[in-house]
Formats: sequence, structure tokens, C-alpha cells
Amino acid sequence: MLTPDKKSIVGWALYDWANSAFATTVLAGFFPIFFQQYWRAGADPTQSTWYLGLANSTAGIVIVLGAPILGAIADCGAARKRFLAGFMLLGVVATASLAWIDQPRWLLAAVCFTLAAIGFSGGNIFYDALLTAVASREKADWVSCLGYGLGYLGGGLLFALNVVMSLYPRWFGFAGADSAVRFSFLTVALWWGLFSVPILLWVKEPPRGRAVSGWTMVRDGWAQLRATLGRIRRLKQVFLFLLAYWFYMDGVDTIIRMAANYGRALQFETRDLILALLLVQLIGFPAALLYSILGRMLGVKRAILLAIGVYLAVTGWAVGMDSRLEFYLLAVGIALVQGGIQALSRSFYCRLIPAAQSAEFFGFYNMLGKFAVVVGPLLVGAVGRVARYSGVSADNALRCGMGSVAILFLIGGILLCFVRPEPAGGIATP
Repeated sequence: MLTPDKKSIVGWALYDWANSAFATTVLAGFFPIFFQQYWRAGADPTQSTWYLGLANSTAGIVIVLGAPILGAIADCGAARKRFLAGFMLLGVVATASLAWIDQPRWLLAAVCFTLAAIGFSGGNIFYDALLTAVASREKADWVSCLGYGLGYLGGGLLFALNVVMSLYPRWFGFAGADSAVRFSFLTVALWWGLFSVPILLWVKEPPRGRAVSGWTMVRDGWAQLRATLGRIRRLKQVFLFLLAYWFYMDGVDTIIRMAANYGRALQFETRDLILALLLVQLIGFPAALLYSILGRMLGVKRAILLAIGVYLAVTGWAVGMDSRLEFYLLAVGIALVQGGIQALSRSFYCRLIPAAQSAEFFGFYNMLGKFAVVVGPLLVGAVGRVARYSGVSADNALRCGMGSVAILFLIGGILLCFVRPEPAGGIATP
């Protein structure tokens, strides 16, 4: 039997197992490919890339505008789990809806994808904030990496099943790959909803001192938000880290969301793209756990900087990539550091913030992360379109767009060098 502490850790980490099915099968895997091949069949790939970037960016804008105040309200009312459940349900319903959208209703597909992405990103605000409720400062790195590790494993297992379904649809009774892919969206929704139950049942968030009404939560949330804005301006290390995180996570999220579309636009086979993404999941599980050990050996900040360096190299290599072997090698490079940079960034931030306002501070954390999603995909799409209108071939225009991501990693890494790793007592001071 699990002790209450271990049960809460397992319940918390299983939410990563749950929602990573969306991140792998939908966000990074099938949707970008299916959007271009099925819903936008025959369209200019640079235009499809623009629309895909716009859908991702719209979801990011919603989170940017709502995350800080939602976090503040959740802190005031001890309502982190309720907000998590609400965003999870939005994501589950919108993802399931993709299974029933046929050609050529690409706009409806883009809207449902945007709503699902809002559910995914919004839920992560409150999932991240609950880390301080299940893990001490000493255990934060390991628990955070456990969550990402289980996410890679769970998301990878379902993705593997969905890949087999799409490659051999008749084994499962489907008429073709299109039907199998659409059914895979339904499996993601069911997986996400089912494995979200443990965090809602097993994780106890710290109670507030008094019960508050909905309107009081809103009023107190705005007041706390204004106070936190003032504190963040004075908390130099928190502010500097958030700025660095904004830039380098911009690059990470852009690669996650646009890599499959990029490979498809370069005429790589769909099977190669899907298998490369599956490879990321399989390697990402042990790599995320091992990265917590690397964080202890090198220090968390150095481990994050190492991951940024790997991403810089990957981005530069991707610009000149022209073979599927290179695509597989790049997938391995990403898999080795992707979970680590995300997990250690989250636990590093835990060291810098007051635990009592974790949801609010993580609201800012996720706001900046999702604002990166606003900028990054639009940057790739916009640079590609500008290059295309300037007379550059479609192939080279896409390469220019992807190459623009490197500047984001460079700026983020430089800013992170100036962040003091661990303030005394684990809470940043002015």
C-alpha cells in the first residue's frame, strides 16, 4: 500500500501520463500531419503552416490573458483542482470532437484543436502549481522529472498504439488510415479523462483559512494579482528567470508543435515522421528521469544550459537537413533533453517562489510559456511566408522559418546565465 505522501506524488505524476497523450498523438503527432494531408489536402504547405501556427498562437493568447488572474483566484479559493478539472474537461471534449470532423472542414478542425490546446495549457497551470503540495523542496527535482518521465511513457504507449492503427488500419477494422487517425483522437480523449481521476482524488491542496464565495475569490484574486506583480518586479531572480524561460521555452514549444509539419513540408514520408516522434517518447521516458541525476551532478542551472545548447545544435542542423536518417538523429537529440529542460525548469522555479502563492506564480510561469507559443509558431510561419514572397523556393523558405528559432534559444541561455540558482530558504527575496 502506498503511504499518503507517496499516493499524492503518484496521483500528481499520473496527470502527466494522462495529458501527455494529447501532447504526443494530437499536438506534436497526428494533428499537424493530418491537418495538412487531410483537412488541407492540396493546399500550399507554407499557407497550411501559417494556419497551424495561428491555431497554436490563438490558444497561447487565451492562456496569456487568463493565466495570472486564474492562478490568483485559485490560490485565494483553494480551487486549483477545480480549475484543473474544468480545463481538463474542455480539452477532453474538444479532442474527442476531432474524431467526427471530415473533409474539407479544416476551419472547424482548427477551432476544436485550439480549444483542446487551451484545455491542455490551462490545466497545466494548476497541475504545475500542485507540485508544491506534493513535494518538498528537496524532492521537487525528482518528482517533477517523475511527472515528465511518466508523461513520456504514457503518451508514448498510447501513441505507439495509434501509430500501429494508422499504419495497419485493417487489423483494427478501419477502412483506411484516415479513419484510424480520427479514431485515435477519441482514444486520446478517453485516456486523458480516465487517468486524470487520481490527481483529483489523491492530491490534497492546502486549505485556505476561511471559505470564500465565487465573487470574493475574484475580488481577492485581482488584489493578489496586483500585489504579485509588484513583488515580481522586486524579486530580481524570479523576474530574470521568467524572462529567460520565456525565450528558451519559446524555442522548445515551437519545435514540439511544428517539427512534424516541417518534416512533412520537406517531403519526408508520414511513416518516418510518426516513427521519429515515437522514438522521442521512448527515449524521453528514461532520459527525463536520468536528467534529474544530471541536475544534481552539474547543478540545475547548468543542466538547463546544457539542454539549451543541444537545442541550438539541433536547430542549426535542421536547417540543412535533407535525409530521413538526419531526422531520426535529430529526434534522438531532442529526446535526450526535452523532458529534462521542462522538468528542471519547473523545479528550479519552485525554488524561487513563495509556496503559498504557487498557483498565482505558476500562472505567470505558464503565461510566459504560452506567450512563447504565441510568438514561436508565428515566427516560423511568418519568416517562411516572407521568404516565399521574396522569391525563395518553398523548401528553402520553410528552412528559413525553422532556422529563426535559434535566436530564441540563444537569448534565453544568455539571460539564464545571470540567474542566481538557489536563494536562501528556497524563496526569492528582493
